[in-house]
Amino acid sequence: MTETTHTQTTPPGAAGRPRSPEFRLAVDALRGLRQDLFHGAFAYRPMPRAAVDGPLTRHLTGRARQYASWTPHALVVAGGAVAMLVTAASFQEGRATQLVAAVLVLIPVLLTLARPVGAFWLSLAATAVTAAVGDSWDTWPWLPGSFVSHLLVLTVVAIRTRPRTAAWMWLLTALYGIWSVTVFGGDHYDTDAAPMIILSALILLAVTVRHTRREARQEVTAQQTVTEHERSRRTLLEERTTIARELHDVVAHHMSVVAIQAEAAPYRVENPPPELEKAFATIRENAVAALTELRRVLGVVRAEDYEAPDAPQPTLADLDGLLANVREAGLEAEKAVTGAVRELPQGVELSAYRIVQEALSNTLRHAPGAGARVEIGYVLGGLGLRVVNGPPPAPHLVKASPGAGHGITGMRERVSMLNGEMTAAPTAEGGYEVTVFLPVPAATVTEDEA
Repeated sequence: MTETTHTQTTPPGAAGRPRSPEFRLAVDALRGLRQDLFHGAFAYRPMPRAAVDGPLTRHLTGRARQYASWTPHALVVAGGAVAMLVTAASFQEGRATQLVAAVLVLIPVLLTLARPVGAFWLSLAATAVTAAVGDSWDTWPWLPGSFVSHLLVLTVVAIRTRPRTAAWMWLLTALYGIWSVTVFGGDHYDTDAAPMIILSALILLAVTVRHTRREARQEVTAQQTVTEHERSRRTLLEERTTIARELHDVVAHHMSVVAIQAEAAPYRVENPPPELEKAFATIRENAVAALTELRRVLGVVRAEDYEAPDAPQPTLADLDGLLANVREAGLEAEKAVTGAVRELPQGVELSAYRIVQEALSNTLRHAPGAGARVEIGYVLGGLGLRVVNGPPPAPHLVKASPGAGHGITGMRERVSMLNGEMTAAPTAEGGYEVTVFLPVPAATVTEDEA
């Protein structure tokens, strides 16, 4: 069996030929015109009620606040009433066409509340009808009432739609005005096509600028939200990395002690059984393996410029030195200790020291010149901390710190790591208070005290 393949070629100039950029631009423009002004032109789109969180309406309450949300609708209705009055004044009293023209200029304005795009088409049709019932002394093609009505319709529809729709409406309005003046304008005393084109262009330009500014503000707000979220996440990861590096020395010390004690234990017993020697050897091997893995993990979280500290990690016994340093920096700090002072697990001691250190740093940064008090309570089942500072003497001179909020994040991470509780909030006097409770199991306290 022989399979024959036929290749169909497209002759030059056929439909498969690439289109020019101008052609594609024209097609896109017509597609946009159809989408904006023809597709679903009379779809029901009620005007939403206004927000009442503005500088004026936010102070309203009850029924007044509810009425304030209908302000845009009331303005549209008022504009339609003005167009009716202008129409009534431009016609001779007693003429039947006066009422017809007044209704024709009102309906398109009211229709913008529910069917904005359809209101534009109805406004053009109403313009033609009211112009037909006028006389040669009237302005052409918009009578005074129709002029006001059409400007109102263009403005409201442009506010409720997008800038591209406003551009199409202005273009069609201009084409209608030029066509009417060219074809029928010779028999009329005056024309207002040019004022309509110029004035509507200015109004629609202002509305477009408003749309652009609002969209730009929304994008900036969204970007700021994303940036703030990423900054908070990065800060959280940095704080966790710092805590992991600091706790490495504490954990490594305990594992080293376990390995040394497991190696020396068999020599403290005469003729230990083989099972005991094997058990201690296994304990030592596991401790050494854990130390190796711990150093590998620390290598992952260590920053490129990180240098291991030469001195051991600080504890609550080093608080006096910390308070002396902050006093030299200009902070009047005092310490109060309640309860029976005892040795706590090194992780608790380190976290408590860092929390006090960060709280005092925040006081120096955000309340310069204010005094601070550090309270440490050794209670049954844990350790209580309270760091409180007074208000700054000159709050108007305090400048915003670029690191604001990071210290609280670090403190919360340390407290969460130890399953503790923390509150941080301003005081009634204008200062700030940080309260922490770090639980310590009773068994652990007993071992440390023993």
